[in-house]
Amino acid sequence: MNTVEWTGDKYYGNDEIHALSAWTSTHRYMDDGKRARVGDLLNMLADNQHNSPFEKSLFHFLMRVDTATHIHLLKHRIGVSINGESARYKELGAPTALIPADWPELLQERLRRHHENCVQEYKDALKELTPILGRARAKESARFFLPYANQITLDISFNFRSFAHFLGLRMKPNAQREIRELAEQMLELVKNLPGKPFERTIAAFGY
Repeated sequence: MNTVEWTGDKYYGNDEIHALSAWTSTHRYMDDGKRARVGDLLNMLADNQHNSPFEKSLFHFLMRVDTATHIHLLKHRIGVSINGESARYKELGAPTALIPADWPELLQERLRRHHENCVQEYKDALKELTPILGRARAKESARFFLPYANQITLDISFNFRSFAHFLGLRMKPNAQREIRELAEQMLELVKNLPGKPFERTIAAFGY
């Protein structure tokens, strides 16, 4: 399956940073009275789509995903930064495949064998093409043997506004299963941060 975990410093920001950003337009300070109003303010901002304060926080994930999921993620480029493992610049040492868990076992095994065969074709082509085309061109073109099920590692960051937009699209029942499950994993990581720094912001967006 596709997997996601934290990387780097995990995140920046919290509910109060979102609130302070919004309060910059009037009086930017925090006291006990305003702290008690943070939840109400975040609800109002989310309900009225005053979303710029939610751009002040950041989440940083490391994930392993199939090609289709990679393409889905690339469609969320506003407020999102993506860097990925490249078969153009390096030889993939131990390629892995996403095998759909909802497939019958026989089809799962067929896809697993197909991926293994494609990986071998990739390695053979790389070896054969290198003396003909040079190492650089061999690497970037031998990867054409790899199927859609092939997984790569991605380093991806979202600000909260973009993260909420991503969840709103990719957690819908009609979203592709693989991207939906990935979005659910990401949301659980954010919900389970120590101290629950985004609890009221998550609630404001209905997650």
